[in-house]
Amino acid sequence: MVNDIIADMLTRIRNANLEKHQIVQVPATKITSSIVTVLRSEGFIQNFEEIKEGYKPYLLISLKYQGAKNFPVITELKRISKPGLRVYSKYTSLPKVLDGLGIAIISTSKGIMSDRKARHAGLGGEILCYIW
Repeated sequence: MVNDIIADMLTRIRNANLEKHQIVQVPATKITSSIVTVLRSEGFIQNFEEIKEGYKPYLLISLKYQGAKNFPVITELKRISKPGLRVYSKYTSLPKVLDGLGIAIISTSKGIMSDRKARHAGLGGEILCYIW
């Protein structure tokens, strides 16, 4: 049983990226679906699809590569807020990942969104992870 579903999802994406896999399978929950939706809207993945086979639904995520040598678009994924140590931030002090080249995924009262959208909406919240 996995206690931290977000860390598990990030590790699966990181490992698939290192091996240059085209797709990766992740257990489907509300939070993983929301995070993957943010990743797609920010251009870090191509697409995703929810598959409901049997009693455990899962997400198939299509990873994105660029250039002739297939460099992965996602170079690093870092979990910030963990079950043992939650990290919160006000909207005025939300971090800028690599001076705006990466994104921070924030869990706000209006749902999960990127740091740019949370700053624009004036919302703070729990900093889930950094992606660049």
